[in-house]
Amino acid sequence: METDGMHELDRALVLGPGGRLGSAWTAGLAAGLRSFGVDLGEADLVVGTSAGAIVGAVLATGQDPSRLATLPARPSVDASSTPRHPDPAVTGAVFAVLGDPGLERADARRRVGRIALESVDEEVENRMLAQRAALIAAESWPRRPLLIPAVDAESGEPIVWDAAAGVPLVRAVAASSAFPGVEPPVAVDGRRYLDGALRDGTNIDLAAGARIVAVIDPLAHRHPRPTTDGAHLVAPDAAAMLLLDAEQGTPEAWMAAYRAGEAQASTAAEELRVHWRPATARG
Repeated sequence: METDGMHELDRALVLGPGGRLGSAWTAGLAAGLRSFGVDLGEADLVVGTSAGAIVGAVLATGQDPSRLATLPARPSVDASSTPRHPDPAVTGAVFAVLGDPGLERADARRRVGRIALESVDEEVENRMLAQRAALIAAESWPRRPLLIPAVDAESGEPIVWDAAAGVPLVRAVAASSAFPGVEPPVAVDGRRYLDGALRDGTNIDLAAGARIVAVIDPLAHRHPRPTTDGAHLVAPDAAAMLLLDAEQGTPEAWMAAYRAGEAQASTAAEELRVHWRPATARG
């Protein structure tokens, strides 16, 4: 969308899904880019999906992503419990549905929702909410535009939340990062919601109209997705791919993924620096 030859948005940042370690890698990349003069937090719009919703909330609220260099301590509500591990039977069933070429996307989402609703567990959900709160360290939506997509578990309908939606930021982030078999669906206003990646991967369409779109996609090597004009993709390098694909849930793995993202920042900064300058600074 353009008016009088001008883009309605200047710079948009799209942060894609990628699991727990995808959050760490994205945060490390963002912190490293900042040290090289490319501040992703200056985006005029942030679209954060799943893992990207966590880092997106940190950046859009004006925080330094380097605070995620180490995994925050488990909240007290979670102190007596053992870490939750993905259920391969559930995730396998989900990916089988998503990979069925005979299903329309809306039908696939509904089927995935039915699978997810079988794992509703309020105690686990509360621990997840506490964990997300510790990660984003923000209770209120930022003034900077932030879009967080999710999917209604019952209807399969996608939704996109922003500050005007009246949904608590922590619940929006948690719902957007609730992939079936890994985390339970999250309750919002009496309904339950699933991972925003089920809407459309990175959801780059939500940045339509921006002059420049920086797309940070931890899963680009697994699920290549088309980009749009003006979009610049940063994907994991070979070393980061190995870490992300291992999907280990330890604090050490988090730190390693963060450092892998940080290590890519120099190369990524060279690619983004010229494009990321605001339109008013371009000569």
